[in-house]
Amino acid sequence: MSYLDHFSLRDAPFSKEIDDKDLWLPSSKKALVDELIESVEERSSVLLTGDPGTGKTCVLRALRHRLPKEGFRLTYCHNATLGRRDFYRQLCLAIGLTPSATAAAVFFALSKHVEDLAGTERVHPVFLLDEAHLLHQDTLDHLHILLNYEWDKRALLSLILIGLPEMEQRIARRRNRSLTSRLARRLRVDPLVPDDTGEYISHRLALVGCSTTFFASDAVTMIHETTGGAMRDVDRIATAAMRITARKKRKLVERDAVALVIEAETPRS
Repeated sequence: MSYLDHFSLRDAPFSKEIDDKDLWLPSSKKALVDELIESVEERSSVLLTGDPGTGKTCVLRALRHRLPKEGFRLTYCHNATLGRRDFYRQLCLAIGLTPSATAAAVFFALSKHVEDLAGTERVHPVFLLDEAHLLHQDTLDHLHILLNYEWDKRALLSLILIGLPEMEQRIARRRNRSLTSRLARRLRVDPLVPDDTGEYISHRLALVGCSTTFFASDAVTMIHETTGGAMRDVDRIATAAMRITARKKRKLVERDAVALVIEAETPRS
């Protein structure tokens, strides 16, 4: 019998496969989504940072779900390790353009597309550049030019850079001041607080048909203390603790099951 059958669940509660509409966000992350929407509506650009697993992708998915389809076009790019020409070729492919051979031609095609969207279709493009802390410096040097139209008079594009906290120091270097001056907001995704972790676990269980949580309160506390409120780590440890509990033929996930997961993940000296 699988652990899902043991707990009478129809699906894995902590799977990555979850619809945008079913995402759970604490008030702090809802406020971030509000700020992102406000920035995009103002035609501004943003730097969004956070430690791994704290919910940056959830915030972006919530933005995608809430941003009106009429008037905005989101383009998501996650491969930030490319050189400048290949980076712009990736952007072209993402928005449905056939990339040209040279970097200059690729950049021209991309710029022309942005201008056409704003002029003819009256659509505001929003580029989401994930893992921005991995961007090559020559690509970073060039990004501000994407935001410069008609002598810097018009904002035809919103750029949202998403990365780890070290991106804040990198963007602050004097060499990047042209781009920094065009980032109207700098937002930070923080980990969950203890009450958030319990609410998050209950929400994910409810999505798969469980009306009440079967995680003991001290087990939830231990999960939070171990993960520091990083949602991705909460998912992993909660799932592993459920498997251990099912093997023991118990119906309540208790602290000892979480402790066994943590012990198994702790490197041995």
